[in-house]
Amino acid sequence: MRILITGGAGFIGSHLAEAYLENGNEVYIIDNLSTGSLDNLAHLKERSAYQKRLFVHVDSILNRDVMLELVGTCDIVHHLAAAVGVEFILDHPMESITTNIQGTEVVLELCNKFKKRVLIASTSEVYGKHTHAPLVETDNIIYGPSSKFRWSYAASKLMDEFMALAYYRTTGLKVCIVRLFNTVGPRQTGAYGMVIPRLVGQALRNEPLTVYGDGNQTRTFTYVKDVVGAFVRLVENEDAFGQVLNIGGIEEISILALARRIIAACDSSSEIQFIPYDKAFGKDFEDMQRRVPGIDKIQNLIGFTPETSLDVILSKVTNYLRKRTDTV
Repeated sequence: MRILITGGAGFIGSHLAEAYLENGNEVYIIDNLSTGSLDNLAHLKERSAYQKRLFVHVDSILNRDVMLELVGTCDIVHHLAAAVGVEFILDHPMESITTNIQGTEVVLELCNKFKKRVLIASTSEVYGKHTHAPLVETDNIIYGPSSKFRWSYAASKLMDEFMALAYYRTTGLKVCIVRLFNTVGPRQTGAYGMVIPRLVGQALRNEPLTVYGDGNQTRTFTYVKDVVGAFVRLVENEDAFGQVLNIGGIEEISILALARRIIAACDSSSEIQFIPYDKAFGKDFEDMQRRVPGIDKIQNLIGFTPETSLDVILSKVTNYLRKRTDTV
């Protein structure tokens, strides 16, 4: 099969490309490299078995002519291209909204035109300011005011979901939506606020680990290979189309406890430094205090269970960053 991955030079996209190439498929990637990197694909390009089956286009998903050719060529589309990371979104609010809404509009229009199966990557951010757990797909949405630009990302991704479901209901487009909960692993960068690579990098350099707020906010983390395995299975499952599904881990941990675990895992002399949110992100930021997924729906559909524990995830990220000279 021919697979198109938008945002395929990103952290998750590169792992998804690798999974499809390993199974003998042709992979087409489009990425504008705003947050992705060709370095994430370098090891794939170097393999002779993949060189004739991997096609990379450095371009924007807003370029409709390029997207027309790519979507028309491929059998399945995974739409991962989006503005990512709190810091990037707050620094580039207009670009983030445009990419997330107009880019998804182009993808859905063309997938509908050519009747292609498509998976839309959404985010746990869409749940907003809930404090209960677990979060389930039918929960109401609670956002802060529009003056807090932190919520622009969540709102734009929710709009993507509405558009995708509208196509499914009105045209029968085979589209599946996944809400991701803190996907982590090798190749993820801390440059845009991603917490585990940022804290691990600081620990390896014996620098203070910067914890925002009081550190009592909680998260779960999911290993990237567990996530991409679910992607591959979902887009092949007829019962997944028209559905919104959480993909996430089950081990809830506070950021403060996470920082302490990272210091121990890295045998680091680092201390923990608490940074107020307004100093870290400015006035436009509000945090989600708890983000824990309910995964019954995806378990019942495809039998998904996250297989990689947090300790193993931290080991894999640490080993990856140790090999990098900059440990960013």
